[in-house]
Amino acid sequence: MDFPEDFLHYVWQFKSFDSNKLKTADGEELKIIHQGFLNKNAGPDFNNAKIQIGETVWAGNVEIHLKSSDWLKHNHQNDAGYENVILHIVYENDAVINRIDGSILPVLELKNRIAKDLIQKYEHLFLTLTDFPCVAQIQYVDKIIIDSFLSRTLIERFEQKTAIVLDCLNELKGNWDETFYWFLARNFGFKVNALPFELFAKAIPQQIYGKHKDNPLQIEALVFGSAGFLKDSFEDEYPVMLQKEFQFLQKKYSIKPLEVSIWKFMRMRPQNFPTIRLAQFAALIVKSNHLFSSILEVKDITELRKLFDDLPVNPYWKTHYHFKKKTADVGIQIGKTSVDNILLNTIALFLFAYGKHTGTQYYINRAIKLLESLPAEENGITSKFTQAGVKMDNAFASQAILQLKNHYCDVKKCLSCGIGIKILRQV
Repeated sequence: MDFPEDFLHYVWQFKSFDSNKLKTADGEELKIIHQGFLNKNAGPDFNNAKIQIGETVWAGNVEIHLKSSDWLKHNHQNDAGYENVILHIVYENDAVINRIDGSILPVLELKNRIAKDLIQKYEHLFLTLTDFPCVAQIQYVDKIIIDSFLSRTLIERFEQKTAIVLDCLNELKGNWDETFYWFLARNFGFKVNALPFELFAKAIPQQIYGKHKDNPLQIEALVFGSAGFLKDSFEDEYPVMLQKEFQFLQKKYSIKPLEVSIWKFMRMRPQNFPTIRLAQFAALIVKSNHLFSSILEVKDITELRKLFDDLPVNPYWKTHYHFKKKTADVGIQIGKTSVDNILLNTIALFLFAYGKHTGTQYYINRAIKLLESLPAEENGITSKFTQAGVKMDNAFASQAILQLKNHYCDVKKCLSCGIGIKILRQV
């Protein structure tokens, strides 16, 4: 018996056992009219079940354990919340259980009613040491089943992320523009410099930039100065000018620069250096006006991309990756892959979160449509599913796969997964 109680939940829910000539442990004939509904909260495992024992029809709850004695281990005998249990489902009946009033609780033992093939298939899924439990079987699952469950995991993923957005929104007293600015900045850092970018965004409120929109040099000074890159002595004219501007702005707004040591450069392509990303971010601030409002209005993905095209990045960065390091000419615009990342992880998320918060399905639908318009992500997780035969046509699918892997596969929740359930039922 190498399976958890959840396996018996599955067996009961889908009636995956021999249900011919059912009898209770006391020998009374038993008929299942309705198994009830799985309860994911506290209390008995299934609610609103309906069964017939002998000539009597009972309506109430069902409790499931591996052994009858688990009822006592869990102290249900002293819990009034279990008085409405009409049937005790167990794999092995090893004890007589009495209700609080002294009456014997009817029990159905499943030990000899579950096919060995089903148990073996579940054990194979649950005990697998491969990249994910159904890596060998998922290619045989109907695409409709997979797509249906991926739709669920995608919504789960975005609802979880939305909760984080709304927590931040609450912290900022309902200011969507500032909340969006924080998340966008973090996205500009991608994985490696996400935290420094977030701290940088929080160091200077977006409204301060708004006061200097007509002066790109001051915007750039605020960005590089607050990020901690203007503390050295410089020879080039551009950083010297930034330093002078920042000395004035720092006093005016009481800015405390970050420690430059928090920014990571190692093992990165120079085009992804934080200095280049900061230069692009400063250019986006210069170019954009009420960016979040624009995103709510712009419907077409081509138009959304244009918000990040042709940024007025200072020409200095065409020949520099760092203030003290000159190099050959380089591209200073945000690459298509990076723009896709921003559209996916910030724009689509905020459309979804805004729709949820305001109760406007229109924005949720736009978020979904945007995901369907973006290419699928390519990473270590998605490649494993692709190799196993799962087709990912767009970012909707790849985001759903990430949720599936992290919240179902990795924690062995095969019995809560539509794909896993389908595989188990193919016995």
